[in-house]
Amino acid sequence: MRSPSLPLPLEDDYARKLEGFHVPWQGDEVPAPRILLFNRALAETLGLPAELDSDAGARLLCRIEAPAGARPVAMAYAGHQFGQFAPQLGDGRALLLGEIRDPAGGLRDLHLKGSGPTPFSRGGDGKAALGPVLREYLMGEAMHALGIPTTRALAVVATGEAVYRERPLPGAVLARVAASHLRVGSLEFAASRDRPADLRRLADYAIARHDPDLAEHDARYLAFLQRVADRQARLVARWMQVGFVHGVMNTDNVTLSGETIDYGPCAFIDAYAPDTVFSSIDREGRYAFGNQPSILVWNLARLAEALLPLIDPDDPNRAIEQATAVIRDVPARYQEYWLAGMCAKLGLTTADDDAALIADLLACMHTGKADFTLTFRRLSDVLRGTDAPFLDQFVNRAEARAWLERWQARLAREPRPGADRASAMDRVNPLYIPRNHQVEAALSAAVEDGNPQPFRRLLAVLSQPFTPHPDADDLASPPPDDFGPFVTYCGT
Repeated sequence: MRSPSLPLPLEDDYARKLEGFHVPWQGDEVPAPRILLFNRALAETLGLPAELDSDAGARLLCRIEAPAGARPVAMAYAGHQFGQFAPQLGDGRALLLGEIRDPAGGLRDLHLKGSGPTPFSRGGDGKAALGPVLREYLMGEAMHALGIPTTRALAVVATGEAVYRERPLPGAVLARVAASHLRVGSLEFAASRDRPADLRRLADYAIARHDPDLAEHDARYLAFLQRVADRQARLVARWMQVGFVHGVMNTDNVTLSGETIDYGPCAFIDAYAPDTVFSSIDREGRYAFGNQPSILVWNLARLAEALLPLIDPDDPNRAIEQATAVIRDVPARYQEYWLAGMCAKLGLTTADDDAALIADLLACMHTGKADFTLTFRRLSDVLRGTDAPFLDQFVNRAEARAWLERWQARLAREPRPGADRASAMDRVNPLYIPRNHQVEAALSAAVEDGNPQPFRRLLAVLSQPFTPHPDADDLASPPPDDFGPFVTYCGT
């Protein structure tokens, strides 16, 4: 059934061009769909009608009424999960509804999470509870405001039905937008089936979506590997610069577009500790905060293995040599992005031996139990004449003061005036991040008490993370001592 009253023009590019990489599927009927959150700013960017924020829009986004051009499919992919290869994963509770053609002519996926079970569900109910859906909306918008590539939520739709976990919870569907939902696991899916033609078809599609300038390149698959490696190195460097822990860096969660995807077990660190793990299922600490750069390399090596038959079909040994050279370059590429970003956080613009200065600050923060976000933010206060807010972050104040003197000596070799430097630092060092205790409080109020105001307040502040907000000091503060260890769960 189609809705003539509210057009949502969609294309079926993936469904039409990649037979064999999806299963046509429909979402479950839901009793009472209602828009709870609608991302008007994103809708405007995509050229979508504001009228989507309506009961009619809720029906479209819950698949009760099919938008024109929609050909919903559950996408197939594989992936390495905690280092072990799973040859078939796929959208277990999600559907690719179709693609939106944005005003610039690019395609953006419109994807539904929590729309019901699919053939890839692996025994799950295919539903999503409201809390995790709100969490993904919040995290995606926070990451976007921090300037980090990410999938984003277009809407949260309440379904009017209960979802059963340990107890009944209100159900919801997340309408998510991405440059695409192609992953390293997508190419692993094709490569593991030993079908070179299908692998080539998928790789060519990915190149057309994300790197169309490579389409006529003589070595386009090797060049594509380099592009994805570059995007992922830049992405993970940005995570590390803001204290973000993804929590489940399996290859099915590594996008070819370089966007952050899937916000189930993720969180931001408070006190700096490289061994921080939040995910309840990461019992060995594989995806700890400090391990993310090495996991980046490991995941890209899996992408390289999948692409080997295309890189040089006639000479496998040469393909391995070329792909290996790309992977060997990843740590240096990551380090370049990370160092540039960390130098900017310290107000440094000229080349010097700054890696040691940064490493010593992080070591001092670790032993001093310093808050990651506020330590960097309070450095600009030092330039404005007061060092107490910075030193107050540390229990080892003497060590912190010694480091501060080294930093000030280093700044003396910088050409930029101090006032300008402080403002530049405030533009890259956020004051607000999604503090775990604040996120949990906002979600509890929304889900348990039916009060959306704490969530909306937090969302508004996180949408402008570099700008001080009146009466929002509590949202910048570290958690109270009794907050305890924070644990996250898969569940969106």
